[in-house]
Amino acid sequence: MTHQTTAGFPHGQFVMHYQSPLGGITAAGTPDRLWGLWWDGQRYFGAGLSPDAREADTPVFRQLRCWLDLYFAGQIPGPPPPLLLRGTAFQKQVWAALGQIPYGETLCYAELAARLGRPTAARAVGTAVGHNPLSLLLPCHRVVGSGGRLTGYAGGLDRKAALLALEQRTLHR
Repeated sequence: MTHQTTAGFPHGQFVMHYQSPLGGITAAGTPDRLWGLWWDGQRYFGAGLSPDAREADTPVFRQLRCWLDLYFAGQIPGPPPPLLLRGTAFQKQVWAALGQIPYGETLCYAELAARLGRPTAARAVGTAVGHNPLSLLLPCHRVVGSGGRLTGYAGGLDRKAALLALEQRTLHR
């Protein structure tokens, strides 16, 4: 886990823990916006999280808890709570595009690169997707390799497969 100070967060950093059917989730945010959501123990877990971050029940965490409850109950939860994207301009562009992938659908890295107007940048897109700090909310699990292969998911391929299966079951009830 990489750490930073609470500089840039005048009210400090806050965290929330959530137990999902697929394992623990840790979220980070301000009182009104989320900037991190990771599977506990995943690659890049807690990137940018201060050791001073404290557990809190903020308005945005209450919204997130409802969103996650709906998602894991097999319901389409709608748009995520307010987000704060922290990264390079290119990363933010890729992460915003992830939020446009419809529930239950997938696309490959090359298709995502083409949607961004950068058809030769599939690898760079893949790197940005891999550093997505808001798993589930910006659904990087919906990005697959060519031919629909399950590839690269910081939370693990078993979770990626389970999330895609959950979404397919929800759509086909």
